Amino acid sequence: MTYAQAPLAASFADPIMLAWGWRRRLVALAAGAVGALAMPPLDIWPALAISLPIGVWLIDGSAVDAKHPRLATLRSAAGAGWWFGFGYHLAGLWWLGAAFLVNGDEFAWALPLGVLVFPAGLALFSGLAFAIARLFWSDGPRRILAFAFALAGAEWLRGHVLTGFPWNMPGMALGSNLVLAQSASLVGAYGLTFLALVIFASPATLATEATSRARWSAPALALLLLAGLAAFGVWRLAGGPPGTVAGVRLRIMQPNLAPDQKFIPANREQIVSRYLALSDKPTSPERNGIADITHLFWPESAFPFILTRDPEMLGRIAQALGDKTTLITGAIRAQEPLPGELNARFFNSIYVIGKGGAVLSWDDKVHLVPFGEYLPFQEWLDRVRLRQFVRVPGGFTAGVARRTLEIPGLPGAAPLICYEAIFPGEVLPQDGRPVGLLVNVTNDAWFGLTSGPYQHLAQARLRTIEEGLPLVRAANSGISAVVDPFGRVVGSLPLGVEAVLDAELPRAISPPPYAKLRDAPFFALLLASVVATLRLHRRRPLARR
Repeated sequence: MTYAQAPLAASFADPIMLAWGWRRRLVALAAGAVGALAMPPLDIWPALAISLPIGVWLIDGSAVDAKHPRLATLRSAAGAGWWFGFGYHLAGLWWLGAAFLVNGDEFAWALPLGVLVFPAGLALFSGLAFAIARLFWSDGPRRILAFAFALAGAEWLRGHVLTGFPWNMPGMALGSNLVLAQSASLVGAYGLTFLALVIFASPATLATEATSRARWSAPALALLLLAGLAAFGVWRLAGGPPGTVAGVRLRIMQPNLAPDQKFIPANREQIVSRYLALSDKPTSPERNGIADITHLFWPESAFPFILTRDPEMLGRIAQALGDKTTLITGAIRAQEPLPGELNARFFNSIYVIGKGGAVLSWDDKVHLVPFGEYLPFQEWLDRVRLRQFVRVPGGFTAGVARRTLEIPGLPGAAPLICYEAIFPGEVLPQDGRPVGLLVNVTNDAWFGLTSGPYQHLAQARLRTIEEGLPLVRAANSGISAVVDPFGRVVGSLPLGVEAVLDAELPRAISPPPYAKLRDAPFFALLLASVVATLRLHRRRPLARR
């Protein structure tokens, strides 16, 4: 079979496969950018059915030379993959630039590092994936499996290498749809990514295969798979809401405070007064302020001072809470210098504060944001007068291990501070205690009214489906929300508003398969696809330009 025999190849696929030089790079860049349209808040998930087939055709057209055919082919495939990934991450993560403008006089110069250099680094994973896929490349529809397992494996690496950054995985195209996302309860986000790659790359065969059967076999199977995911989702959601925890009345306070104001100690009085006034705001004639609220949630790093070192302010907060309300809030925790150390350590933490201002439970953030909360190679970068975004001397110190938050009147809670909620399979505490909900406090105000907060919420919501646990999410500028263990949003506050959200707490459900097996189903899918590819492998003559 030659691709020229396929009816659509000459008019559509051939120009892509035969593109060379800057045209090939531009095609790959544009194709990756189109794929980013499938991510929140646009959620145009069929965009991947345009983007990924072009990726397949780019690998089809990888160049060779007579002296070193294999090396040149892999280099060509890797180059196309890098440009594809660069376009994808450039279009999907452009909003990172907003954080560099919060304190623009200090960080604006570094904006290209966030919006260009960082996506360029992430693109190395797709470059590796295209090269690996080409190693297993073969004739016909079976090459779709090679493409899917190589990119899905690279996405797993992206989520784990150098602290990991599994943001905007292709699987979120399915994960953002409530019905299709239910399969995350079986295979998790990485499994959804493999399935999304198989489904949306399959239209590539429509333009390259010689026979009708070869052209339609992969797309037909993909449609059946998509229908199966939808049917499973409908079945899983048919049972309705799981009910609520009796006697629990939640309130989430969303202050919409500018991030450059949150870390200025002179604003302490103004900030706390604002929090208390908003927290006590009546939301209806039936809801008399904070009096009938059992649990109040404030966002990440809520104070520009060390709360536990300020008994006056802590007492003021306790008086406002009364005897019936428990506060769960983000705050900075300070630890006195250890023997041999000169300076105190600071942690990005979450506190549970009860009657009389007593700290009932706390936990430290384990997965810190590089350059945002700490500087890699801190001592060296300090010499050139660089610092992290947060105004904390020396940056934050990472917690040792995630611990269960013990909150009176609630099930054990898994504390997730900021982007800790984006890591599949890594959200539960490591102390082995039973957990009945996820608590996510965050401050997405760094990114303004952009796509970032929507993408962050979508990923946090997917954790509820994977774990079978409800989510309570307090975000400084939004999007605050309460989500049930099936991913249904019970209530939410819009991005960029000052408001409170009252809700009841959905019950947890029995742990779904993913909560027990973790990424084992994903690796089983990868292994099965590798075995199928090798078994059916029959390398075609490499295309020459």
